[in-house]
Amino acid sequence: METLKNKVALITGGSKGIGYGIAAALLNQGINVAITSRSAEAAEEAAKMLNSSGLSAQAIGVKADVRDFESQQNAVRKVIGHFNQLDIVIANAGLGHFANIEDLTIDEWQETIDTNLTGAFYTIKASLDALKKAKGYYITISSLAGTNFFANGSAYNASKFGLTGFTQSVMLDLRQQGIKVSTIMPGSVSTQFNGNTPDASDSWKIQIEDIGELVVDILKMNPRTLPSKIEVRPTMPPSK
Repeated sequence: METLKNKVALITGGSKGIGYGIAAALLNQGINVAITSRSAEAAEEAAKMLNSSGLSAQAIGVKADVRDFESQQNAVRKVIGHFNQLDIVIANAGLGHFANIEDLTIDEWQETIDTNLTGAFYTIKASLDALKKAKGYYITISSLAGTNFFANGSAYNASKFGLTGFTQSVMLDLRQQGIKVSTIMPGSVSTQFNGNTPDASDSWKIQIEDIGELVVDILKMNPRTLPSKIEVRPTMPPSK
């Protein structure tokens, strides 16, 4: 079992939703965490909330945009400058535009691909040297939409199909260098994604702490074993 205490994790898009749930779970394991957001205020406020639990591990907020490679490089430098190391990188930042191909705009397509797919590429490229040094872990948050297509999902499906394949290829590229790579593919999660407001009606969905627990389980796996692609879905969705 891996020893997690005092390791350092960077989570993109960690100010809310799945990223925030992962951050909370890692802090509970003694892992120091940096969460990024395009909004410095959102990142810092989320870090403040995470630190309010009084755990010995620390969270910091970093302003960064996964669509910009230099921004990702700066984020990695800030994390290493603050904690002196980087062991775990979670490429979580994502968004979705859903529309019939006739109505989907060029800007919506580009933002979806740039955030969900290119952002994960920029994230690993910016953190690769640190992960080599640490023999660390790179995890992407894909989706069941990365293997299951649906109407009005051309941009989102393309980004998540791409992310799933990208991550599996990167896993093969980096495994001999001691870097472990996994992708998690959740179904419906109770978050603010696509304008949703989490409430009691979301009780059937995967909760953000469930994804956090899953990430911890992956990190604790015996180093000889790599769970490279994990699908996770609600046990009992509403009947249609």
